[in-house]
Formats: sequence, C-alpha cells, structure tokens
Amino acid sequence: MEHRIRMRAIALAVGSTLILAACGGGGSSNHSVSGIAAEGLAIANAVVTVKDAAGTTRSVTTDASGNYVFDTSGLSYPLMLQVTGTKGVWHALVTEDDRGKPANINNATNSVALLALGATTTAELQAAFAAGSFKSVSNAAVANADSRLLDALEAELGKRPESLRSARFTPGTAEAEGDETDRLLTLVDARPTGGGFGTYNVMPEHVWADTYTTKTYDGVSDDLLTAGYGKSGLSAATTAIFGSAAELRRYAIHTNYRALVDANKAAGGFGTLYGPNIDVNGNDTLGEGKIPGLEAIAYSGDSSGKRKVTLMVQVPDSFDRTKPCIITATSSGSRGIYGAIGTSGEWGLKHGCAVAYTDKGSGNGMHDLARDTVNMIDGTVSTASAAGKKAHFAADITKSQLDAFNVATPNRIAYKHAHSQQNPEKDWGRNTLDAVAFAFYVLNEKYSTADASGKKPRVIRPANTIVIASSASNGAGAALMAAEQDRLGLIDGVAVSEPQIQPKDVSGITIKQGSATVPTIGKPLLDYFTYANLYQPCAALSAAAAGGPAGAALAFYATDRCTSLKEKGLLTAATLAGQADEALQKLHAYGWAAEHDVLHATHHAFATPSIVVTYLNTLGRFSVLDNVCGFSFATTGGTGAVTATAAVIQSMIFSVGNGVPPTSGINLVYNDAVGGPTRDINAKSPSTNRADGALDGALCARAMVTGVDPVTGAKLTGTQLALSEKVQKGIREVQVEAKLGTKPTIIVAGRSDTLIPVNHAARAYYGAGQKAGSSLLRYYEVTNAQHFDTFIDLLPGYDSRIVPLHVYFNQALDLMYAHLKTGAPLPASQVVHTTPRGGTAGSAPAISASNVPRIATSPAAADVIGYAAGTVSVPD
Repeated sequence: MEHRIRMRAIALAVGSTLILAACGGGGSSNHSVSGIAAEGLAIANAVVTVKDAAGTTRSVTTDASGNYVFDTSGLSYPLMLQVTGTKGVWHALVTEDDRGKPANINNATNSVALLALGATTTAELQAAFAAGSFKSVSNAAVANADSRLLDALEAELGKRPESLRSARFTPGTAEAEGDETDRLLTLVDARPTGGGFGTYNVMPEHVWADTYTTKTYDGVSDDLLTAGYGKSGLSAATTAIFGSAAELRRYAIHTNYRALVDANKAAGGFGTLYGPNIDVNGNDTLGEGKIPGLEAIAYSGDSSGKRKVTLMVQVPDSFDRTKPCIITATSSGSRGIYGAIGTSGEWGLKHGCAVAYTDKGSGNGMHDLARDTVNMIDGTVSTASAAGKKAHFAADITKSQLDAFNVATPNRIAYKHAHSQQNPEKDWGRNTLDAVAFAFYVLNEKYSTADASGKKPRVIRPANTIVIASSASNGAGAALMAAEQDRLGLIDGVAVSEPQIQPKDVSGITIKQGSATVPTIGKPLLDYFTYANLYQPCAALSAAAAGGPAGAALAFYATDRCTSLKEKGLLTAATLAGQADEALQKLHAYGWAAEHDVLHATHHAFATPSIVVTYLNTLGRFSVLDNVCGFSFATTGGTGAVTATAAVIQSMIFSVGNGVPPTSGINLVYNDAVGGPTRDINAKSPSTNRADGALDGALCARAMVTGVDPVTGAKLTGTQLALSEKVQKGIREVQVEAKLGTKPTIIVAGRSDTLIPVNHAARAYYGAGQKAGSSLLRYYEVTNAQHFDTFIDLLPGYDSRIVPLHVYFNQALDLMYAHLKTGAPLPASQVVHTTPRGGTAGSAPAISASNVPRIATSPAAADVIGYAAGTVSVPD
C-alpha cells in the first residue's frame, strides 16, 4: 500500500515536485528524497537528519505517519540518514542508484547499513554518521547488503519480500494498525553475521511484555484441551468454582467447548464421531483426551490500551519441531480467548500442532458502570482505576461522564465488542496474523537455544511450518480476512466453518439453488440482521414454521409484532395468519429459504436483537453514553425492569459469558419503553403502546443501516443521518474482496444456517472469490446443518432435524492438512446430502456415520457446485 502524507505537512516542504514524490507518485526525485521513518510504528514528529559525502547536513521533521521529504539540491551522494525513535537510533544509506525511489529509515535499513559499512553495533553507525566515514561506501556494497537481508528474509518466509529500504507501506500509528510490510519490520531481528544475516527471535510488535505469561499443564490434573475435565467432564454440566484465575480458566474451557460443540448427549455424536476421545483417524482411542503442554498468553495493543486484543498459544507436548505446524483458533462470536477451543483448538492439539488463539478485540470485556469494576486478562475483577490500561476493557469515559450517566441511567453495563469505539472487526484479519506471529515467537522461545550473542536464532519459521487459518463463525471470517491480507506468506491454507464474512462486491453474481434464482444475496451482516429483527417474530407464527424449536420463547410478543407491522404499513394482510405468512415471504425474498422457516423463532429469541444492538454500536463506534436507538445492557428482573448487577456476575463472566448480552443475566434493555426502561422482549413501543418486542427500537436500527425511515421511506436528516453515516462507514470498513489468489481455501457451511444465511455469506463469498480469480477456493454445503451445533441436543426439535456441522469442519481441516503435507488434491465444491436422525423431538435416535456421509473425493455430477459466467449453481 502506498504511503500517505498529510497535506498540511507537505505544504511546509519545498514545492510541487516534492509533493508528488512524497505522495508515492514515484518516490524521491532527482532533487529530493522522501520516505517513511518507522520501527514498526511510525516515528512521528521526529527530526530526520541527512548528511552527504561532503559533510553537509540538513534536517526535516516527520509527520504523524512517519513521512518525511527534503531537498537534496547541492548534496553529494552517498547520503546517510539518521532518526531517533522510541526503540533506538536508526540509519539508512542512500546512493546514486536510489534516485527516484523512496528512502525509508527503519530497523531493516539500519541492518543494511551495518553490513555495508562493516559495523557491528548501532553505536558504530552513529560514529560513522558523526564522522562522515560512510562517504566511501559504494552503490554495490549497499545493494549487496540489501540483497543479503532479503536472502535471510526469504529463508524465513519462504518468499522474497520487497526491499524494506524502498517499499511503499503503511506503518502503524496510535490510531491505526499498519500493513503487512510494517509487520515484517518487527517479525524478526535480522543481524549481520558471516557476510550475511541471521534471523533471531523477537517479541512481536504490540505485544505487552509485562503481560506475557506461560504455564505448563501435566495432562492429568489439568490440560490444554479439557482443563482437566476430560471427555467425561465436558459431556456433563459442572458446578463452577469462581475464585482463582486457574478456576476461572478451567470453567471457561468447559463452557466454551460445550458452546460450540454438541456435547449434550452421546446420541448426537459426541464421543463417537467427534470429541476429545476420538483420534485423528476417527477412532475411539484417546480415553479422556487430556493433552499436556505449554500455554502462553499476553495482551497485544497500542500504548493507550484502547485498541487491545488477547493472544494465546497452546503447544502440546506432541509438537514435533522437525515437522512444525500451527493452526489458528480465532474466537467465534464475541467470545473470549478460549472461544475456539472445541473447534480448531481441538483439531490442532490432537494433530500435534501449536494453536494460535485471539479474541480479536472482543471477548468478555465487561465494565460494570455502577460499581466501576472491570475484568483483567485472566478474568479476575478489579476496580477500573486500579486496573488502568490493563483492564480487558473499560469504557472510554471520564469520571464526571460516568457519574452523570449513572445518575441518569443507573445500573448499566458497557461491553467491549459493543462499546470499545474501535470497530474491532476491521482488524480481525490483522489480529489473526498477529496470533500467528506470536505463535512463532512462543515456539522459538521454547525450542531454540541462544547462541554466543545471547539471542535465540529462529529455528521454526513460516518457510518450514505448515500454517492453517481456521475457526468457525466470526473466527472463520477472521481467518478469511487474514488470508486475504497475508502478503508475507504466513498462512499456507484456510479451512473454516460457517464463516461470518461480508463480501464487498457481488455485482454481476447470481446464485441459483436448483433452478430457482435467489432474489437477494451478499448483504452486509447488519443489513440482513436488522431486516430479520423486524420480521422474524411474526414469521415464526406462520404455518410453515409450526413446531419450530423454542417457539414459545417469543409467542408472547410475536402477535403484537404482527399487529404493529400491519399498523405501520409494513405488512398488508388482514389476518394474523396472513401477516405471519407475509412476513415469512419477506424473509424468503431477502435471502432466507424454506430450510430456515422452523428455526426463525429460536434465532430471534436467543440471538437476533442482541446482535443487532451489538453491531449497531460497534460499527458506528458509539460510546456506551450514546444509547443509540434507545438500547442499553443491564441485569433485569422478572418483569423486565432494570436491577443492579450482583458482583458475582462479573466474577464469573470470563468463564460463562459469550461477550454479547443476553448473557449471565445481563440483558438487552429498551430505555425508551412505555413505563420506563424495560427488557426488550417485555417492552412496549411508544408509537404503538403495544408489547411488540421494542419494535420502535428495531425500526430505528434498520434506519441506521439504510439511511431511510423504514415506515415512511423518507431519507434521514440531522442527527439521525449523522449517526447512520457512521454506521454505514463502519460497514464498509469490514467488507472484503474475496481475493485469495492461489491460497488453498475450504469453506464448509450448513444450508439451514439461519443466523448467517449462506446466500449472504458462504455462497456469496464463494461467488465473489470465483469472480476475483481465487482459483483454489472450495465450498462444501451440508444439508440439514446450521450454525449452532450446541442446540442439537439442547433444544428439542433440533435433534430430529439437524446434523452436526462440526463433523464436516473436522473433515475440511483433514483435507487441507493432507493437501499441504502431501499435495493431495482438494475435492471439487459440492453439496453433501445428509440424513436427519428423525424420531421424536427431544429424544431422537443416535446418530451414525450413515447420517453424515463424508465429503466426496470425486462428487457425483449432480452434487457439484459450479460457477460459470457469474452464476453460482448449487444443486438442490
């Protein structure tokens, strides 16, 4: 990415020729030198001094992004540049051959200068600069030193990067992350040795060293995968003991494993088709499945602590340093650091791979505003003032703002995903890549031995390690984002399940299921969620949705929702039955299908409204003070009224919370309800005076996405328009291009996924990827599978209708691993037709392999998913 420079800073430079050069329009000119001063982070507002061969010096100050430009008229080459950053004093040599190119100053150019001048320390470079003893250095010596550095980086990465002396890139700043070239500056410590360079281990950029901890687990009393519970303990409910950080960790693993995998009954496949006891060949040989090994954890973030994620690496004792592999396990949903333990975490640990986790800037960051308490990285509780920037999350508000808010809106909760004001989703790919870099650091700390310099050479590197980006749901989306952003070759392949992914451009793409064309595809997440939020409760009353699981959970507001929608002209049918059918057809027209009909009730009851409010806030970067569309988070009583949150809730939130209320008794509150703030499902809307599930708030949220009033069709104005524009900007920031190049990628998704419909996500991304030339992208669609495996033997009616998608997630990872290890071809994109267990809801017969046939190595022609002339063709 070309570097940028602020125009007001350029105006202080020396003319229009320099302006063109500094903006990346050709690099330095014959009469100027421009570039970026960086050490990972931009070296902002710092003095760059240049000295020429005759001893003449000139100085210029960098801008906030590290850009600089100065006039070289009258100077004699070679030039030597010097700048002081927070990590050291850096130098760069610029020769006649560098005319017309950017001239960056960073730790890499410092290393090049060391080799070119035969120096061994930066102090010697400073002396050479002061004395002007660099003047005899030749063009060839500098070019050779740069080439030797690139040789070392190629041996590290497995691909040759662009020269860091002249690369146009975006360094990180206090406000934003840098790009992949920026990452390379601090991925390794390159030092001259033997006429070339050696690469040494270095703590990755942004990792807070004072939060870095490691612990080993014996695989008996405690372990990496099951926290000592083993298969038997994971399959059963457990009584939490909330006290020490160790107990919080154990119960967090238990909760998160069961949240992603159906471990409720053996009849659903746990312990027979998957689970800790099932080995890599699918056999029941591992007993309780406990896995010993090392766990390392740390924060990664900016200096303020506002933009911060948790990173973790688990290294099983079975890791083979001669055949290294890393699997990413970015958390699904808004879950904490153990959110992917039961999905890609389990697969990686069983295969002897290091597992690289990140909570991607969300997680259970709870700030109890009434008590002004927060959670720490290990889940323990602290006052916000004592925690400081080491709090997992604290709302960015002043003490006076907090006091005023507590008086006006007492007993509210701020949540990190919703209220961090960072729109963390835009950085999910970067977070996943950071987790990979952290994994390499942890592995080299464990398996390398320091040489005479006291540094540890990098023995485990991207070039000799298989790295698979993986996870489910939001974590799967993060893996795909990371693969698209990966310019260094850190990731070798991708295998993900049910991705929450938002393609930027689906123009010219059509999706057909059988002979029917899907009417609406590829909408952004908040777009289709705010639409579902309007119509799902009413649609759940349709005869086509009869008998759906958990239907009773919204029955008490669904009828009023239908009536209110009719009253506002959003439905036209005269009868309740007609209104329900009409609402369901609207959902069909917006990307859902008949496979989703009976599942709408569950999803609105347990997910849709809370996701709308969370993403409305996060995408718009709103503060908890804003109360956008009248919504907030709080503990509520039996009638829906707001109550104080008990201290015990926060003490356990790290272990049992999912990062998105409703969770652990913290619910979604509609502040504008008739009669005062009330839980959304109990709330009467002011415009209808009807208990319609806070329809007024749902209409407001829809307007934030579309920019128009959904009832009148009028464009928003004033404050509402400004808020909507912030939300729309956030939506654009998280959309992706589906440009994977030749990176092998597998997506599996369930056709019945009602939360993240395949027409908006998996199918749409596959089509966008084909259009973009992603030649090794494969898509496997599984019938009778959906988003929440944990519902299967938890909510009666799922067990008889739905098969576990997790079975196919494991197969996808198996296929990718074999492809990367042995070159085994990836099967063609296809539909996998499964057979539900049937029987009585709540007591379906046991699943068997015949219910879930394998992904076919050579699928029948009638099952192949095709793409031609912009059309994705999915067999019925």
